[in-house]
Order: sequence, then C-alpha cells, then structure tokens
Amino acid sequence: MDEELHERIREVVRAVPRGRVSTYGDIAVRAGASSPRIVGKVLSEDGHDLPWHRVLRSTGRPAEHIARRQLELLRAEGVLAEGDRVDLREYRWRD
Repeated sequence: MDEELHERIREVVRAVPRGRVSTYGDIAVRAGASSPRIVGKVLSEDGHDLPWHRVLRSTGRPAEHIARRQLELLRAEGVLAEGDRVDLREYRWRD
C-alpha cells in the first residue's frame, strides 16, 4: 500500500464525528481503497491515535477481540448497542 492511501484512510477515520460510527467499507470508499480489509490493516498497525472505535463491521458489530473495549468507548460517546450490535441506521455517519 502506498503512503498516500495510508494517510487518506487515517484522515477519513479521523473525520468520523463523536457519537457516530462508520464501517470499514464506508471508510474504504471515502478513501479510495480497493478493500475494507486495507482499512482494518491500517487501523491495526497505525490506528492507536485515531478514533478507531468508531469503525465497525458492515453488520454494526465490532471484531470479537476488541468488542468489549470498543463498545465501552462508543457508549461513552452516546452510541448505544443492542447486545453487541450498533444500529447503523441510527448512528452511521453521513455527511
């Protein structure tokens, strides 16, 4: 992956507002990435300083290995989940 794409992905994730969520696919489209997996790779390797917790799977669910922490951070911002799923119709970021 080139550095320009890497930085575009970071910028799009940084732009997700507090109290809203986006999906890996949404971020990929906005950044011009060919796959949502690229977004996941950037966040796992270089997302510690970003609001990574605002990015979910297309089902509205977090990845299992980060689910508890991610849902806690979202709840602190007013994003509520039913079980382990966030209602994307209500909380999805649209600009």
